[in-house]
Amino acid sequence: MSTPSTAHIRHPKMKIIRMATIGLSLDIFCHGLLSELSEEYDVVALSSPDDRLATLGAREKVRTIGVRMHREISPLADLKSVWQLYRAFRREKPRMVHSMTPKAGLLGMMAARLAGVPVRVHTFTGLVFPTSKGLKRLLLKTTDRFTCMCATHVIPEGEGVKADLTDHHITTKPMKVLGHGNVKGVDLGLYTPTAEITERAAEIRKEAGIAPTDKVFVYIGRFVGDKGLRELITAFKALGLPDWHLLLVGDFEGGADDISPEIMTGVPNIHTSQGWVSDVRPWLAAGDIFVFPSYREGFPNVVLEAGAMGLPAIVTDINGSREIITDGKNGLIVPPRDSQKLHEAMVTMTRADKERLSEMGAQARENVESHFSQAYVRGCLKEYYRSILGDDRTIG
Repeated sequence: MSTPSTAHIRHPKMKIIRMATIGLSLDIFCHGLLSELSEEYDVVALSSPDDRLATLGAREKVRTIGVRMHREISPLADLKSVWQLYRAFRREKPRMVHSMTPKAGLLGMMAARLAGVPVRVHTFTGLVFPTSKGLKRLLLKTTDRFTCMCATHVIPEGEGVKADLTDHHITTKPMKVLGHGNVKGVDLGLYTPTAEITERAAEIRKEAGIAPTDKVFVYIGRFVGDKGLRELITAFKALGLPDWHLLLVGDFEGGADDISPEIMTGVPNIHTSQGWVSDVRPWLAAGDIFVFPSYREGFPNVVLEAGAMGLPAIVTDINGSREIITDGKNGLIVPPRDSQKLHEAMVTMTRADKERLSEMGAQARENVESHFSQAYVRGCLKEYYRSILGDDRTIG
């Protein structure tokens, strides 16, 4: 009796768990990615149980697991979360757990190590401790060290994050920046000025009272101090140019770091989106120059999205932003927390002619196309997974 050939028998797919502290973060970072990964792996999404996790699971067609995790430090609640994560990992027996966001990294890597998960990956999308002080700084560095200690692989989102992890002795483990950095990439088909987007942008400008020939600086993000909003408003106020406008897209968080709405009072030509917007593309298209004076970032997606829409940018000399913008080529770089230098950069942009701004915008788009397209970023991640997981899914 002949035995059946094993040349084309396939093992079950390796199981991997992607996790973040809340469903919103997982959805933002992994939108569309999990369904792609499902072609090669048995993918499970894990976060605190919420509507965004459920929505992600349905859209990506992956199983979800909800484990409550508090974003703030809460020793008893954190221990409970570790125990629940440990039980989930023991039950699921994944080949890999890959965490993002600080709390999910700390709790997830600890639980995965206790559960004996063989491949434990954490991605640092940004670091808080470099701009913190005192006891908070010490605590943040300690938790990041512990996350790295429990992980088998560490991915810094960019070279700046990698340098901070090295310079502050957070880990001595080998670290790998995937591709040119960034964990999300830009869907270039989506972030392209279309007739519909351009029409909506014209409506936004008209509703704000911006004349067709006027120029617009646009900012997108939270209305908080560490995004550099105070410096931006101060710098714009000093311009005093009637044909230049500042469009602020975002909202307040309701926390202690919110900027005071009063700082905008009496400043002509400042306009706000009156809350969060679901689609930033028309708002970017309504602007001429993107401004992002943040104090700290990992690798800001919004700067990439602005570049994809053909906008030159003024950014601060921080991680991520300085890896996207080349000073004088596709934008300008200024020191963080410096309203005077930011004002001077804005003056430079107001004095640039139409051809110069168009050239810088084209360079911004080309940079995103060459280094940060979604297809390229995801390809780098898939190749990395194959290298650390091995490829034993087929026999023969």
